[in-house]
Amino acid sequence: MNLTEFNQSDRCEHFSCPERSVSPAVYILLYVCSAAVVLLTVCGNLLVIISVFHFKQLHTPTNMLVLSLAVSDFLGGAFVMPPMLSWLIESCWILGEDFCIVFFLISRFLGIFSVYNIALVAVDRFLALSNPFLYMNAMSVRNMCIVVYSNWCMCMVYMVAFYYFNEIFRFSGMCPGECFLLSNEFWAVVDLVIAFIFPLSVIIILYTRVFIIAKKHATAIRKLKNHTRPKTQKITSDSMESERKAAKVLGILVSVFLVCLLPYFIYSLLGDLIEIQATTLHELIFFTFLNTTINPVIYALFYPWFRRCIKVIITLQIFQTDSALINVFL
Repeated sequence: MNLTEFNQSDRCEHFSCPERSVSPAVYILLYVCSAAVVLLTVCGNLLVIISVFHFKQLHTPTNMLVLSLAVSDFLGGAFVMPPMLSWLIESCWILGEDFCIVFFLISRFLGIFSVYNIALVAVDRFLALSNPFLYMNAMSVRNMCIVVYSNWCMCMVYMVAFYYFNEIFRFSGMCPGECFLLSNEFWAVVDLVIAFIFPLSVIIILYTRVFIIAKKHATAIRKLKNHTRPKTQKITSDSMESERKAAKVLGILVSVFLVCLLPYFIYSLLGDLIEIQATTLHELIFFTFLNTTINPVIYALFYPWFRRCIKVIITLQIFQTDSALINVFL
């Protein structure tokens, strides 16, 4: 059974909607903290978007995937996290039936797109490390943009098909409002396979291979550095080390994504066997979007070029002539 897909009797069997009793001070603090999380998510991903889009040096195939993920995370922070956090604080859906429909359309689309975007990151790193020369010759920025656009389009087509073939939106009178959707058993299984099992299998299998290859590269780089090398060997060593470092940082991003998604994924598989309260279910759903806040922090911690980009943007140097040509790798 999919996470948010229950009929009324199923909901009563699985969880209830307890009322929360909190003081006004705690209530205000919860909303202030929620606003801070949303602001961090939106501003952090906006900095990533501006950086990759503006600076010419960052126009690489891999960074097109980073840009695509940042756009998805930005939209999630702007349009999904605010109603989601309100849902958590209020313990009920208070935004009405129409916005419930919009919320599910956006959140489901962005959720599926993010999973496949991360899968593309895994494919990109695997190809770059397993056959770097073929990768450099075959994968251009233009080709990667086509891949990214195709991913957006395919996810959109799937979402349209999913909502077309299901009796989906119901708005109940529980506590006093609750937002959920229905799907038949066939589409629940299809959705589980397409949205979770297949892309997660690709991510886990390919990144396992990536770490094995990266370990071999590290050994080869150490051997090259221990000998006097001609220029071509030095270039090969630098290229291998660069790809290995990129794989390491993106591996951290993928790992965080999997940790955030895992509780949602486990309950999707075992939902019929686990009884939880509605508030816990909402928290599980929110946890899947928490990586949208964490991703820019990962870039800031592990990408020196991103920190330099932030400095250029904040100091308004970005508005100077030829600012797009600034070397952010110095």
